[in-house]
Amino acid sequence: MLMGSLFWRFVSGDWQGLPQGRIANCLLGVCYRVSVSQQDIDVAHMRAALREASKAVGLTSPNPPVGCVIAKGRKILAKGHHRYAGGPHAEIEAIQCLTAKALKGSTAYVTLEPCSSKGKTPPCVNAIREAGIGRVVYGSEDPNPKNKGKAARILRRHGILSQGGVLLRPCDEIIRPWRKFITTGMPWVIAKAAMSLDGRLTRPGNEGQWLSSTASRKDAGKLRGEVDAILIGANTLRDDNPALTLRDPAALRRGKQQPLRVVLTRKGRLPKRAQVFTDSHCDRTLVYKAKSLRVVLKDLAAKHGCASVMIEGGGKLLGDAFSRGLVDEACLYIAPIFCGLAGVPLVGTSLSSSKGLLDVSVKRIGQDLRIRGLVDQAKVGDAS
Repeated sequence: MLMGSLFWRFVSGDWQGLPQGRIANCLLGVCYRVSVSQQDIDVAHMRAALREASKAVGLTSPNPPVGCVIAKGRKILAKGHHRYAGGPHAEIEAIQCLTAKALKGSTAYVTLEPCSSKGKTPPCVNAIREAGIGRVVYGSEDPNPKNKGKAARILRRHGILSQGGVLLRPCDEIIRPWRKFITTGMPWVIAKAAMSLDGRLTRPGNEGQWLSSTASRKDAGKLRGEVDAILIGANTLRDDNPALTLRDPAALRRGKQQPLRVVLTRKGRLPKRAQVFTDSHCDRTLVYKAKSLRVVLKDLAAKHGCASVMIEGGGKLLGDAFSRGLVDEACLYIAPIFCGLAGVPLVGTSLSSSKGLLDVSVKRIGQDLRIRGLVDQAKVGDAS
C-alpha cells in the first residue's frame, strides 16, 4: 500500500518532500512487481497453449502440432489447436470462438510462431491483424524457412506487439519430429521394442511371442497414436503376423488415423494372408522391396508426409537403423526375465561406437520397466 501510494504521488507530480532515493526504490519495486506479474501470466497462458498443442500430436502431419489460447489479463477467453492438415490452424480456431469486441486488444499465446506464408490456408498473421489482437506471445520460432522470424516483423509493422521464446524448451519439444522433417526431409524415427534383462527380443523355444506384460503392451500402443507410420521387416511379418493397428481409445477419440503400416522386404516373398494385407486397413499398408532403410524413410517423408516413424521390427532391422544413425529416440520395455543366447538380440549387428541416450525417463509398469530417451548421435566410445 505504501509503495503504491508513493508511486502514484510521483507520477501525478506530487513528489515534493520525498527523498530521491525513496522515489527511485519505489519506482524500481513497482516496475519489478508489474514485470514479474506479466511474466507469470504469460507463462501460465503458454502452459495452457501447450496443453492444447498436446491434443494435436500425431494428427497434423505434414503440419506441426500447435496450440493457442486468447486471453485478456489473467482470463482465458478461447482455446484452439490444429486438428488436421488442411484444417484451421490453432490461432484461427481460437479466433473463431470470439466476437470482434472480445478480440480487440487481447493477447494471443501460440506455441509456435504464427505462419506468415500461404499454404492450404491463409497466413495466420493476417487473421491476427484483422481480428484486432493487440499482442502475440509465442514459444518456438518457426524452423520453416518460409516463415522463420517473419511474423514478428509483420506484426510490428502493423502496430502489434510480439514476444517469442516463452517456455521455449517445451514448445520446441512438442514440434521436435516436425522440426527434423521440415529441415532435413527425413522423419523422426522411434525405435520401440520389448526385451529381456539380457537384451533379447524373443523367448527360448516355444514359450510364446510376448516378453512384456499386457500393461506394457497397452502403454506401447499409445505410441502408435503419436506417429505417422509403423515399420517392420519381412521376418517380423512372417514370424508374428502383427496387426500393427491403432487401438488406443484416447487416440481414436481424437480422430487419429490408422498409421501407415510399412513392410521392408528384400525379395518380396511375403504371406498374402497376413493381417496387414487382409484387414479393414489394408489400404494403409505399403511394401518396399530391395530398398535401403534411408531411402524408405526419405520416401515416407516426401511422398506420404510422414513426420514420424516408429520401427517395431526385429534385431536386424533395429541394428541397421542404429548402425546407420537413423534412430532419434528409443522406447524400450524391459521384462524381468532372462532368455539366453538363443534369443534375438536387440541390436543384431556390429556398431562402430556405442550409442547413448539423453533426457532419459524411466517408468515402472507392473513388473516391467519402460526406458525412453533421445539417441545421442555423437560417438560415445568411453562412457566415463
